[in-house]
Amino acid sequence: MTSSDRLLSSLRRAHDGEPWHGPSRAQVLSDVTAAEAAWRPAPDAHSMWEIVLHMRSWTLEVLRRAEGGVPAEPTDGDWPAMPSPADDAAWRDTLRSLDEAHTALARFVAQMSEEARAARVKDRPSDPPGHAITQRGMIRSLAEHDVYHTGQLALLKRLARAARPQSH
Repeated sequence: MTSSDRLLSSLRRAHDGEPWHGPSRAQVLSDVTAAEAAWRPAPDAHSMWEIVLHMRSWTLEVLRRAEGGVPAEPTDGDWPAMPSPADDAAWRDTLRSLDEAHTALARFVAQMSEEARAARVKDRPSDPPGHAITQRGMIRSLAEHDVYHTGQLALLKRLARAARPQSH
């Protein structure tokens, strides 16, 4: 398996494949309603919706960096706010935007040369020369970031469903 294949496999398993550790992000989110996605277990805790927006933001930022951009906070912020109204259509749009971001990054990674994958991400002007991570390391780290947050999503989904009033 080539370096590109391994990177793509990591991204795809985390997003919508069959990872060894449990369900993929797509599997966890497949039946989540907008109300569940907007639910938060505590006033200062993130909702599933906010986590999905955060994951999308960082997927797009990693793509921007892979395309040669200097590292920065994601364009739409680290933790974008949920849309208002937070309804079913907006939730479907949010999920679609995450899928689109993932697809765009996977396409870019698939066409990267081995040399491009081994190259370092550009340094910020304030960083010492050579400080940056490789493109390969950054993309692998995004897959790990997604797995971490998918675990949070799975837990929040269970909590949201347990908190829902039971009908008798």
